[in-house]
Amino acid sequence: MKTLIIDDEPLARLLIKEYLQPYPEVEIVQECNDGFEGLKAIQQHQPELIFLDIQMPKINGFEMLELVEQPPAVIFTTAYDEYAIRAFESHAVDYLLKPFSKERFDKAMEKWKESSHAVAAKANTQALIDSVVPTPSQANRIVVKLGGKIKIIPVDEILYLEGADDYVKIFTKEGSYLKNKTMSYFELSLDAQQFVRTHRSYIVNVQLITRIEPYEKDGHLAILKSGAQVPVSKTGYGKLKQVLGL
Repeated sequence: MKTLIIDDEPLARLLIKEYLQPYPEVEIVQECNDGFEGLKAIQQHQPELIFLDIQMPKINGFEMLELVEQPPAVIFTTAYDEYAIRAFESHAVDYLLKPFSKERFDKAMEKWKESSHAVAAKANTQALIDSVVPTPSQANRIVVKLGGKIKIIPVDEILYLEGADDYVKIFTKEGSYLKNKTMSYFELSLDAQQFVRTHRSYIVNVQLITRIEPYEKDGHLAILKSGAQVPVSKTGYGKLKQVLGL
């Protein structure tokens, strides 16, 4: 059983390695210092299980998981108990709050063994990614995968978002990027005073709107500084007027 340890603290990685010694069936194929390394290692090794810290430099554990096409089973290891949300209890294999004992670690391994042969273990990881509440750092940026590279987009640089089947297309001055999330996710996670869902398929950065023009029946168009035109439904127009104080 291949596993990865993804944690920026050397002592934390050392402790997990020590606790894994009585488990000869588990092979540690790589240790990673951050989410960038972790993503590459998951793609390379396709592990059955990862030990993952949440708060790490560059990108956090949640942001890294979002970029994995087929995420493995996860045991979270973190000192940040405010992220011990219900999603962990229902979807993650387990959640180890640092500092954790050997006894607590063994319980997590038992839980993993019970589920490791089931497809549900990996499916639960995907469900966790879909349901988790964004951490404070995630509220200010969006992490996307561009070819083999990772790009971090500050939310202030977003012009608008457009729903595209199972993805959301994020538009910036530099271009557009796809993110495997729903419009509802972004509507809930982005600042409602800055980003307004003007249409079933569009969310716009209201700070970049220069004018709003009538367009067909009860519809409107929001014209942005860039010249982009974003559809505004009747409901969306009401939301816009409220946020803009009109």
